[in-house]
Amino acid sequence: MKDELARIAEALERLTRAAPAGGDWAAAPAYVWDGGARAVGAISAPPLDLLRGIDAQKEIVSTNVARLAAGHAAHDMLLWGARGMGKSALLRAAVLTAQEHDPAAIALVQVAPEALATLPALFAALAGQQRRFLVYIDDLGFEDGDSAGPRALRSWLEGGVEARPGNVRLAVTSNRRAIVPRHLSEQDDPINPRDAVDDKLALADRFGLSVGFHNCGQDDYLAIIAGYCAAHDLAWDAHDALEWSKRRGARSGRVAWQYVTELAGRAGQAL
Repeated sequence: MKDELARIAEALERLTRAAPAGGDWAAAPAYVWDGGARAVGAISAPPLDLLRGIDAQKEIVSTNVARLAAGHAAHDMLLWGARGMGKSALLRAAVLTAQEHDPAAIALVQVAPEALATLPALFAALAGQQRRFLVYIDDLGFEDGDSAGPRALRSWLEGGVEARPGNVRLAVTSNRRAIVPRHLSEQDDPINPRDAVDDKLALADRFGLSVGFHNCGQDDYLAIIAGYCAAHDLAWDAHDALEWSKRRGARSGRVAWQYVTELAGRAGQAL
């Protein structure tokens, strides 16, 4: 009897944790999921037109998010590639733009990577909602030897009995195109090298859209800075901006924003 009561209590606790604070999946523009839900009052994202140097990626991602918000067919998305080039910012900005047309149409749900095992509970909570949701996993990567995590995610994307519901799409950012580690030793597999490679790529293949991001050149780096400085009424110097990137050892959207933050600090302004 005690065991049965304990199981009931655990089930009730899971149901309680599946609901966001306030119990309303329509109340907030975004949520954080770590096994339970927490509402977020505002999405922090730059305007889409300030995301420079990634025009093709911006068009693909924002169009797909707009389709999801409208209730049309939309893809799960894998955004992969260079660090600091706006993968996460683009996802947030695309949802924010879609919400400007209809705040109730779509919400962003960010899932902590360590909470992947609880995705079925999240999907169950979202399945009965009228709203559409972009479930977002940032900087996802699996360690060597972890086969359960990638296979579970593959099943949730497509082909499993606990696949994500129709009003939900997954968006994942990763520094690796295949998400899981790959090694030259795959070619030395004694059974079938192609099978080893295919198993590693099978997860990435489940995403309808795979969008690559690459390090920006000097012109794009300066264009990003110019856009931010114009938006915040900051004076800047190209030579100083290039020196900043040399000291940081990279040119990217993130480094450009860090330079703009430095300029605002020098000018005594807030951003």
